[in-house]
Amino acid sequence: MVERYEAEAIARIWSEENKYRKWLEVELAVTEAWAEMGQVPAASLKRIRSRAAFDVGRIHEIEKKVKHDVIAFLTSVEESIGPDSAYVHKGITSYDVVDTALSLLIQESLREVIARCRTLRKVLLDKAFAYRDLPAIGRTHGVHAEPIAFGCKFLIWHEEMERGLRRLEAARQATAVGKVSGSVGTYIHFPARGEARALRRLGLRPCKASSQVIQRDRHAEVMAALALLGTTLEKIAVEIRHLQRTEVLEAEEPFTRGQKGSSSMPHKRNPVRCERVSGLARVLRANLAVALENNVLWHERDISHSSAERVIFPDSFHLAVFLLDDLTDVLRHLVVYPENVRRNLELTQGVYFSQKVLTLLAGKGMARQRAYELVQAQAMRAWQEKRSFRELVMADPEIAAACTAAELERAFSMADMLSGARDIFRRFRRGR
Repeated sequence: MVERYEAEAIARIWSEENKYRKWLEVELAVTEAWAEMGQVPAASLKRIRSRAAFDVGRIHEIEKKVKHDVIAFLTSVEESIGPDSAYVHKGITSYDVVDTALSLLIQESLREVIARCRTLRKVLLDKAFAYRDLPAIGRTHGVHAEPIAFGCKFLIWHEEMERGLRRLEAARQATAVGKVSGSVGTYIHFPARGEARALRRLGLRPCKASSQVIQRDRHAEVMAALALLGTTLEKIAVEIRHLQRTEVLEAEEPFTRGQKGSSSMPHKRNPVRCERVSGLARVLRANLAVALENNVLWHERDISHSSAERVIFPDSFHLAVFLLDDLTDVLRHLVVYPENVRRNLELTQGVYFSQKVLTLLAGKGMARQRAYELVQAQAMRAWQEKRSFRELVMADPEIAAACTAAELERAFSMADMLSGARDIFRRFRRGR
């Protein structure tokens, strides 16, 4: 289901048919701008509008001979229009059409990506509140640290998705531009006022300055936003992969009826979808390197960027949409095991209260390094001897002499440990 939907959404945008449709939209917008400036007869414009079309097979046939895709396209369009085609492509160059159409394709694609990001962001917020009250162990360096609310994991991802959305929106603005300024960008054969008219029809802004092409730092900004999105999605996937390890098993990606995890080991349930996210995110990051190189062109333009862009743009948008769809589905159906979360929390006999005890002793006037030594000694005993850290602390005469039993009891309050997490949740509203 995920793969079919992805193909329908993105393959349609980057199909040859849609690419040529966008080229034709640009050509017609330019012709209409000429008509508004009195350079195309009204009758001719009417015939052009009604007859303008192209045939993909015919374009391929012509291109084999002329070795130029835009000329092949224009020849096919000319065949559909007839003599009035003299007013089509008037005063402009190939990349006035190609680059402006590319902006339209990028805008369409970003709308698909942004819509899915918003869906994932909502799923993450819903999951965060679903597990707001589940205490879990936080890990630093992969080692038990202090308790968190399990839902905080999802809040962090939700916030990162917010930033990702802002980057995508900024990239959409950066590429919502076109150029109809001619072979070197100086409006020799088509006036700037005509460009403004044509681009307004297409929902784009003119570049304030361009060469033969729209400058590729704009396109690199899109690829950077997609690459960063990929790192966010992989971050989520890697966390799920860690949580699914047999020794941890706090959460796992859904394992559907009839699914099999190994050709040889019937017991296996592997995090294959999250591993796939990790693998494909690497391709997104690699494509960014190509986009950065594409910004470095000779003089007013060379063609080194063109072939690479035909790969990285459709591929990257395919990847981004697929990853978003797939990971959103994983998260929506994520299996969480609260009993294992609680079990793992207690694996170290409560040593995660060590900082609370240290802070209490220092607050009572004990030298901090001496307090550290006392607390660390009991924490190591609790861990190594599998004994209750709380009981060891309570029985330590030097610790007991520094504070009351009631004060020590409060240092072992889980509610206090999670009070800060409750404050974090107050910053968010469900249903966003």
